[in-house]
Amino acid sequence: MEFRLLHEDNSTKARRGLIVTARGSFDTPVFMPVGTQGTVKAISPEELHEIGVDIILCNAYHLYLRPGPEIIKKLGGLHRFINWEKPILTDSGGYQIFSISSLQKTCKKGVSFKSHIDGSSHFLTPEKVIDIQIALDSDIMMVLDECSPYPITFKAAKEALDKTLEWAKRSRKYYKGERGLFGIVQGGVFKELRKIGAEELVHLNFNGYALGGLSVGEPYSVRAEIISYTNEFLPKDKPRYLMGVGTPQEILEGIGEGIDMFDCAMPTRIARTGTIFTWQGKINIRNSQYKEDPSPLDPNCDCYACRNYTRAYVRHLIKAREILGMRLTTYHNLYFLATLVKKARKAIERNEFNSFKKDIIKNFENDQKGG
Repeated sequence: MEFRLLHEDNSTKARRGLIVTARGSFDTPVFMPVGTQGTVKAISPEELHEIGVDIILCNAYHLYLRPGPEIIKKLGGLHRFINWEKPILTDSGGYQIFSISSLQKTCKKGVSFKSHIDGSSHFLTPEKVIDIQIALDSDIMMVLDECSPYPITFKAAKEALDKTLEWAKRSRKYYKGERGLFGIVQGGVFKELRKIGAEELVHLNFNGYALGGLSVGEPYSVRAEIISYTNEFLPKDKPRYLMGVGTPQEILEGIGEGIDMFDCAMPTRIARTGTIFTWQGKINIRNSQYKEDPSPLDPNCDCYACRNYTRAYVRHLIKAREILGMRLTTYHNLYFLATLVKKARKAIERNEFNSFKKDIIKNFENDQKGG
C-alpha cells in the first residue's frame, strides 16, 4: 500500500491524496461506506460502482463469527465472496467486541468475549486478528485495539491505551506483508494519552494511522479538539483515518484538520428511516409536508433516486416500510457523501477549501452534531 500526498490547501490543513493498493487506487479525502456483514445494507455492489465508491469497509468481528474466515477463504476471499473487486478495509472488531459482545475481558495477551449471536466463547490475540484479516484477503487491515468508552477515568483510559500499544507492537512484528496495516490511536479525551499513543504508533511505522475511541458519546467540541491535537503528532506522509464519523459537517471539519479517510454506518442507518442529506441541509422525508411534493429528494442532486422519483413517492414507500424506499434513500445518502468528498477534493486543489466548507456547513448548522 502506498500513500501519495498530492496537494495541501494553503489556508487550512486539508490535503488531497491518493492511496494505491494491489486492487486499485482511490482518492482522498474519502468516505468509506460500511458493509459490516460483507454488504452495504440495501445497496448492491453494482450500485456502489454507479455511485462512485472506490473502497468499502467490512468488519472482521462480524465476519469471523458468521460465516467465518475459513469459509470466506475457501470461497476465494472476501472480494470474490461479495462480488467487489475494488479495495476493502477491514476493521479489527475491537470496537464491536467492547460495545456489543458480552462478558468481554482483556489482558496483555488479548481479549476474551462471548458472541452476541449465540453466546459462544472466543479469545482473540492481536496475531489472530491479523490472521483473520489475511484470510479475508482485505487490502487495508486494522490492528486490534481497546476502545475506551465515554466517560472514562484517566487511569482506565491509560490501561486501555497500554494494552492497545502492546497489541500494536505485536501486530507490527507479526505482519511483514505488502498490504496496508494501520495503527489506532486511543487515549480517550486525555491529550497526554493521545500524544503518547500517537508517538508510540508512529515509531512503529505503520502504513497509516486511525483516530479511534471518538464519537462514543463525548461532546462535539471535545471531539474536535482531540482530533486537531492528535493530528499534530501524526506524519504528513501517511494517511489519517477518523473512525466512526459520518455527518457532512464533521467530515468537512475533519478534512480541514488533515483527515484523509472516514467511515460511519449512520448515513445508511438514518436513510432507512427516511432521513436524507441534501445540499440545503438534512430533511426527514416522512414529514407530512412532503406528502404531495412532486420534486425530487434533492433538486440539486442528479443521483438515480433524484432523477426518477418524487419526494411524495419515496415518503409513501418509507411510511409503508417498503424495501424500495430504503434502497432509494440509502442510494441518495451515499451518493451525496461521495459527491461531497469529491467536491472537497476539487476545492482543496483550488486552495478554496475553507470557503467551500463554510458554504456547506451553514446549511447543516441546525443539526445536532455527532457521529
